[in-house]
Amino acid sequence: MAKIKIDDFMQSHFRVSDFTHLNWSGNFQDYINIVSEDPRVARNAFQRVYDMIMTFGVENYTEYKKEITRYTFFDDVIGGGKDAVFGIDVHLMKLVNFFKSAAMGYGTEKRVLLLHGPVGSAKSSIARLLKKGLEHYSKTDDGRLFTFEWVDDSAPDILGGAKLFASPMHEDPLKLIPLEVRKKFLEEINKGIKDGYKINIKGEVNPADRYILKQYMLKYDGDWTKVMNHIRVKRLVLSEKDRIGIGTFQPKDEKNQDSTELTGDINYRKIAQYGSDSDPRAFNFDGEFNIANRGVVEFIEMLKLDVAFLYDLLGASQEQSIKPKKFAQTDIDEVIIGHTNEPEFRKLQNNEFMEALRDRTVKIDVPYITRLDQEVKIYQRDFNADKIPHVHIAPHTLEMAAMWAVLTRLEEPKKADLTKLQKLKLYNGKTLPGYNEENVKELRKEAVREGLEGISPRYIQDKLSNALVKYGITGSLNPFMVFNELESGLKHHSLVNAQDQLEHYKEMLAIARQEYEDIVKNDVQKAISLDESAIETLCANYIDNVKAYTQKEKVRNKYSNKLEDADERFMRSIEEKIDIADSRKDDFRREIMNYIGALAIEGKQFDYKMNERLHRALELKLFEDQKDSIKLTSIISKVVDKETQEKIDIIKARLIKNHGYCEISATDALNYVASIFAKGDSAKS
Repeated sequence: MAKIKIDDFMQSHFRVSDFTHLNWSGNFQDYINIVSEDPRVARNAFQRVYDMIMTFGVENYTEYKKEITRYTFFDDVIGGGKDAVFGIDVHLMKLVNFFKSAAMGYGTEKRVLLLHGPVGSAKSSIARLLKKGLEHYSKTDDGRLFTFEWVDDSAPDILGGAKLFASPMHEDPLKLIPLEVRKKFLEEINKGIKDGYKINIKGEVNPADRYILKQYMLKYDGDWTKVMNHIRVKRLVLSEKDRIGIGTFQPKDEKNQDSTELTGDINYRKIAQYGSDSDPRAFNFDGEFNIANRGVVEFIEMLKLDVAFLYDLLGASQEQSIKPKKFAQTDIDEVIIGHTNEPEFRKLQNNEFMEALRDRTVKIDVPYITRLDQEVKIYQRDFNADKIPHVHIAPHTLEMAAMWAVLTRLEEPKKADLTKLQKLKLYNGKTLPGYNEENVKELRKEAVREGLEGISPRYIQDKLSNALVKYGITGSLNPFMVFNELESGLKHHSLVNAQDQLEHYKEMLAIARQEYEDIVKNDVQKAISLDESAIETLCANYIDNVKAYTQKEKVRNKYSNKLEDADERFMRSIEEKIDIADSRKDDFRREIMNYIGALAIEGKQFDYKMNERLHRALELKLFEDQKDSIKLTSIISKVVDKETQEKIDIIKARLIKNHGYCEISATDALNYVASIFAKGDSAKS
């Protein structure tokens, strides 16, 4: 093990300049100079949160003919993607619009932001991201903010005998400017600001700072400038761990919790020092609302709070003030975020005594993901080769688990000719005959509760973990192992409490299993029919016959060299592989010839890969012709001759190289597909 010389290590990796930069201090005039140069340091909490999100950049894309903005912030660049939120860009747009409106002062700054959705739908992740982002932003030059502390080397009674008294609620120093001159001051300082936010000073300092300010004003006979000599302005870095600007409140047992946890409480030890429990210096401004001033406070499971706490929320949101015990209303500047699940929200809607809270709440839905490729990303984040190097996760394993999860969340399509699986594929960007973007948009519109019910990603993650523990010793994890875990866990799932719900989930699991069967067959078929020259020869033969058929010509037999009619049986053997009906064969053939003709005019040559459907048909035809020659069904009999084994090894190598299988999963896939064809052969006989 290498020895580290800690002094050398720290000097090369830790920059003292960063520390001093974040611990800047100066006098009141220094702060006014900073505000004059960069008015953004005086932004309110909503403006700061909105700007913080925007600094990470945006990406725009179109989905179902609608322009959607994707905010890079929610990729969790700061945390390396640990709390990244996938697949709900439309809902995140609504969230950011809430902050934008509040930043502009359009009214939503007087509302509680309530994230609403089923369990495990990323509500907590979004709240965590906002808190983490704000902490990070406060350390940057763009996001810097300042507070103040009182200093007096003579240690007078005003500061309780101490030489320093920090503003307990991290107030903006501008709030020290007297109300009488604020309007004029703001007119002067805002003169040169054309773009961006104008500086605004809302409310007064907290009771403790107000008391000290008043005492110094008395001491200096109202000379405010002399009072400011006792003010030291300092950089404020928000931190949840240090309880500075970031607060979190969680409901507990009613007997062990009261509203002082939100608004602070009397420090009984200091009453003897100050002589009265109504002296604000003897009060601990350490409630979640107090310490979250200038930042954000999160209410976990907000609607489980006792009614007494909800009353505090009303004033904190609408009036932007709180009422500490024995003191006047105290102004706050913070974003209030709550989150709740559906049963609790329904209780709020049905409770007529909660009208005031409903009126002061902006609800943002945070549903489950209904797009397959986005759901897969959740599991790829935790289950990948970097985190689990000792177990190879077979292709499609995470995709199949995600597919089942998404299927449980989708509503039954109202169109009789559309299955849930087809609906899933349409949502995932696939095309189906007769369905365009408008149709998919309508499907989403008619399913109003889609994504608010179904299986949680947490359940999938738990079962993937179980499967790794149970089957990891084999060195490979495949979809069937995961399917078994998912199904067996349903019996004990705490959120599956109805028999019809259990049956529905099992039915969706059967659909996912069937889809995997088709996918793994497809992989093996592609590996078997990967011989490019054989496909090209097959394609050339098909095109020659189609050309002869459409132009009513003869085709030359390459063996007998005689001119013959187009081989209808051969053409149909290919077309049937992609379900071209006999009544549609002429249209398909003309379509192919028209395409070849159009390419010829442009001086280009036709390649079978240009037509996805034809490509797939040729692969399936070649597979059909070759599967007997390699005796695929003999794999499961364990009696394989040398020539067949060589062919099997080539197929395995192709599965590993082209499809991401390992030796174990490639063998499993081949064995499984062989068993399917063995069943098919026995059924025919």
